[in-house]
Amino acid sequence: IRDEESGYNKNLFCIPKHYEEDLERVFIPHGLILDRTERLARDIMRDMGSHHIVALCVLKGGYKFFADLLDHIKALNQNGDKSVPITVDFVRIKSYC
Repeated sequence: IRDEESGYNKNLFCIPKHYEEDLERVFIPHGLILDRTERLARDIMRDMGSHHIVALCVLKGGYKFFADLLDHIKALNQNGDKSVPITVDFVRIKSYC
C-alpha cells in the first residue's frame, strides 16, 4: 500500500458497531486478503515441489491466517496431480516482557 493510498470508504463494509468510531477507512478488504492468501498457498506448493512441508504457526495472533493458508494448501493438495506431506505444529512466543 502506497502512502498516498486513500483506501475504501468504511460505509462500503459491514463494520461491527464497537469499531465504527475507531475506523476512518478500510485499506485492505477481506476478499483481497483471501485472494492473496490463496496465491501464497499456490506459490508455496509450486516452490516446495514434492518436498515435505513443515508448517509452523506462531500463536496466538497468527492462527486465523495460518488456518486459512493451510485450507488453501490442503485444497491444492487434494485437487492437484501430486500430494505433498504436511506437518503442522504451533509455538507460543513471549516477545513482550
